[in-house]
Amino acid sequence: MENSNQQAIGVIKEVHGPVVVVYCKKLPPIRQALSASLNNETCLFEVHQHLDKHHIRAVTLHRASGLYRGMSVFDSGAPLHIPVSPDCLGRVLNVFGEPLDNRAPLNTQTYRNIHASPAALSETTSSSGIMTTGIKVIDLLCPFVKGGKTGLFGGAGVGKTVLIMEFMHAVASLHKGASVFAGVGERMREAHELWHEMQAAGVMEQSLLVFGQMDESPGVRFRVGLSALTYAEYLRDTTQKEVLFVMDNIFRFVQAGSEVSSLLGRMPATVGYQPTLITEVAELEDRITSTQQGDITSVQAVYVPADDMTDPAVNAILSHLDTKVILTRAQAGKGIYPAVDPLQSSSKMMDAYTLGSRHYAIAEGVREHLARYHELVDIIAMLGI
Repeated sequence: MENSNQQAIGVIKEVHGPVVVVYCKKLPPIRQALSASLNNETCLFEVHQHLDKHHIRAVTLHRASGLYRGMSVFDSGAPLHIPVSPDCLGRVLNVFGEPLDNRAPLNTQTYRNIHASPAALSETTSSSGIMTTGIKVIDLLCPFVKGGKTGLFGGAGVGKTVLIMEFMHAVASLHKGASVFAGVGERMREAHELWHEMQAAGVMEQSLLVFGQMDESPGVRFRVGLSALTYAEYLRDTTQKEVLFVMDNIFRFVQAGSEVSSLLGRMPATVGYQPTLITEVAELEDRITSTQQGDITSVQAVYVPADDMTDPAVNAILSHLDTKVILTRAQAGKGIYPAVDPLQSSSKMMDAYTLGSRHYAIAEGVREHLARYHELVDIIAMLGI
């Protein structure tokens, strides 16, 4: 977005960390992308609030250091949009669709707005059976819904990333599909390791990685999920492939929204979360849909603060999910990987009509035996029987 041909629409009046107050002669619409030139680089903002007839609050999508009062601000003429192209697979990109892998930018003239509406109700299709992953405990006890949403709940170090790579491998090899990975608030080390591990596993050619890292502006962490989802929608609509949309970690998306909300001066709601929590989660989740063109199956890693499943953010995410996979430290401690807790994990597909009577009977039998063992585990420990 070049500033040379654009007319300045206003100047920066206040800078509060990543939030700026801009004086404008004419107010740009909410979610419009604005820009400013800083050390020969373009710094982008997104409009979030109209304060009065001439002032807006905008969130910076770059580092705020170097911004100053009186700085000219330009209107980009559109909301934030990203380049889309069939050769995006095999790439590592940032929230703006710019390369992070030292390769050339995407060769395309086609752009998509990251703030798209969900697919129309008449175009969407319902969940079409189960999606096999090749991982026995999941396929048997908590099967993935094809075109549905799955949550991986667990703390650090219980194997979420390894499991996510297995899913990506399954989509590439079993379903001949594509995977889009959204790294929301990822650590630099995690992003680097994932990229190299995926290359070693041979799944990178059918995958796209989009990162908004932990050290970036909360505006970036808040929007990177929408950027990655825009690529998933593009692949669904143009390639007619099975698309796996992986988000790690959706809780950091909520945290970024909370940070932005506080800086915009909104009164916090339950447990200090933003009052717009339910809306923001729904805005993202409702775009993960399947249409006549293809399916988007979503896997979302969810950090559970203090292992409290009643947390408002966890509840807001849970209400959108079809399958719940709980990874526990107790299972990992026994050396059982993937560390899935078979009794706490569940799926909306667990019925005889969908799975067939044989699969359903075996799954229920396994649960029954494990529940009985769980009841007797203390007696077994004491008596050694």
